[in-house]
Amino acid sequence: MKIAYISTYPPKRCGIGTFTNNLFHAVYSNTEQRQIDDHAFVVALNEENNEFDYPEEVKYTIRTNHQKDYINAAGFINFSGADVVVLQHEFGIFGGEMGVYVLPLLHHLTIPVVTVCHTVLKNPSYIQRAILLEIGKKSSRLVVMSKLAVGFLKDIYKIPAQKIDIIEHGTPVFKPHAQISLKKEYNLQDRTVLLTFGLLSRNKGIETVLHALPEVVKNHPNVLYIVLGTTHPAVRRMFGEEYKEYLKMLVNKYELEENVFFYDKFVSEETLVDYLSMADIYITPYLTKEQITSGTLSYAVGAGSCVLSTPYWHAEELLADGRGILFDFKSNEQLADILAELLKNPEKLEKIRSKAFSYGKKLTWPKNGKVYLDLYKKVRDTYIPVNEKESSEINLSLMPRFDLSHLHRLTDDVGIVQHAMYGIPNLKHGYNLSDNARAIIMSVMTYQQFKNTDVLDLISKYLSYIHYMQNADGSFHNVLGFDRSYIDELGTEDSFGRTIWALGYLVKNKPSAAYKQVATDIFNRSKDQFENLTSLRGIAATIIGLTYFLQEYPEKEQLFHVLKHLTRKLTEAYETHKQKDWEWFEDKMTYNNGIIPLALLLSYETAEDLYVLNVAKDTMNFITNVTLSGDFFQPVGSKGWYQKGGELSAYNQQSVEAMSMVNLFFHAFRILKDRNYLSLLFKCYKWYLGDNIFHIPVYDHETGGCYGGLIYKGVNKNEGAESTLSYLISHITVLQAHELEQISFNVQKKEEPNKQT
Repeated sequence: MKIAYISTYPPKRCGIGTFTNNLFHAVYSNTEQRQIDDHAFVVALNEENNEFDYPEEVKYTIRTNHQKDYINAAGFINFSGADVVVLQHEFGIFGGEMGVYVLPLLHHLTIPVVTVCHTVLKNPSYIQRAILLEIGKKSSRLVVMSKLAVGFLKDIYKIPAQKIDIIEHGTPVFKPHAQISLKKEYNLQDRTVLLTFGLLSRNKGIETVLHALPEVVKNHPNVLYIVLGTTHPAVRRMFGEEYKEYLKMLVNKYELEENVFFYDKFVSEETLVDYLSMADIYITPYLTKEQITSGTLSYAVGAGSCVLSTPYWHAEELLADGRGILFDFKSNEQLADILAELLKNPEKLEKIRSKAFSYGKKLTWPKNGKVYLDLYKKVRDTYIPVNEKESSEINLSLMPRFDLSHLHRLTDDVGIVQHAMYGIPNLKHGYNLSDNARAIIMSVMTYQQFKNTDVLDLISKYLSYIHYMQNADGSFHNVLGFDRSYIDELGTEDSFGRTIWALGYLVKNKPSAAYKQVATDIFNRSKDQFENLTSLRGIAATIIGLTYFLQEYPEKEQLFHVLKHLTRKLTEAYETHKQKDWEWFEDKMTYNNGIIPLALLLSYETAEDLYVLNVAKDTMNFITNVTLSGDFFQPVGSKGWYQKGGELSAYNQQSVEAMSMVNLFFHAFRILKDRNYLSLLFKCYKWYLGDNIFHIPVYDHETGGCYGGLIYKGVNKNEGAESTLSYLISHITVLQAHELEQISFNVQKKEEPNKQT
């Protein structure tokens, strides 16, 4: 079989890279293949502008902060002949927020994946949990190195137990009784060696040992504490050598210059094995409990060191049954007592070393390699490719419960606050017209769908806001400060159009006679502004509002002519800009694109102009090909948009884009009676649930809000009004589409026997 490893890799200085290198050769040593190229290869992760002189097994590299590299790497692996992919997962080694760029890679792979989890968090952030949930879905098996990690994966990340394997961290093959000869070689035969190894950072807690040593060396002056390892590169970039200088200051303070040695180097594994074999006592004085795996701890046990450790998760498990001794976090007094006791009783120290060495023999890399190879073969032989293509049917079981909690959180006695800091309203930016208009549409839809009378009070607030923002000439202010002062004299045409849309929708659906009358009055005062509009999206939104208003007041013939006039503005823009491969209204596709063909569809429904219908269908097909040609909806991102002749921008995708397309396909199905639009509608809706470029949910199941969208590094987690309303409107539209589908389907079934007769 052939294996593809995805990881950092030597000569990059990284513990996970070292792990992968050991695993690569351990598995290879258990095969009968003579050529490394026939056995496996590595896809290595590179930092920006930092190329390494890799060994021959590295066949492909990924620049960590270039998302396209991940997708290209998936293509390389798919066509490489590999049978299994082995992903080494740690949040910090991949690009994007918390390493989210790894998810598109996984979703483009067509062969089974085994993921080795180096970190499993008990209290993950939203993005960390979402990433590991998705990794769990896409992996055939997940490997962890402790029993506690199994429980976390099952309980916190809901990963089935049958997908999880425990394979403890591998260790080199240590030679028994090598300590005496090595101490002579390193000129340490007269010293009792204490050792700590690893990349230095504040969470290592080395100061605890330094605080303990003065008491120890009083009676044991031959003790030498070796701190083996250089400062972590990320720590050095941010803080320089501040931590190491602090440690050296303690050494000077306690006059330990003859008892402490800093070996400031990232050593080879051969050198590390020597130091571990020489060490009488190995110490991991880490400061926090939350470490599920420690390679250095495993190596120390494998070497047969007497290990003293604070009780972090991996230490509690690995040092059980007398294989080491635990001391409390930051307790230098307790550590000093333990050291004094062990140095006075070498028999006790030797007994612990013997137990550790005996256990460590089970963990050697050759033995681990055999276990991993057997797992790879099992995964390969039992893998069944999953067809993730959804049927055209709307699947209501995938949808979360409809929840207005966050809407209520954002709404006060003035209206809906436009921005939020995460899930908390951000009052500094006040309110805007567009959000309160959308809030009217959403509230009316909610009342229609669920007959929820509580939303009637919400409609009153949002309608009152719109009334307050209207100028004497029928135009509107847009932004209102939290102190209820106008921020602008005249709002945008887009916000004007959205307001007309909301007013028309309320008039047509009339949740109450009083609300209908108020909305009609505001609408009528704004009529003189309609024909002066020039913004395409402002025009489109106004057309949509007009069609709803005319359904309630079909006798308003003047408004019918205004509708046709505004519709001509859209079709003329289309005629001006369309080309053979560009069926659009502008030379650049920007934001909220779905509402323009939607406006033409609704205009056709009202005015029955077939030319308008054809333009609507042509532009709807064009935007469908642009944003829905792949496995998921990919709206035009605002970081560059989509220029004619250019490339679609993938980043800064806004939640409102999914809503505009859900609306478009709902009305396309309703008017054109083509069920294919239902699958497109649901595909767009699932963007909120994680069917997107990052495969991360944008809807927040905990708060009932919706994140602002997808930015370059991951998710914009501010749950403002626009994104939350966009989700809620989309949710109800899916329910309406499902009901309409059921009605249409039942009607067809009733008609079929008559046709046969």
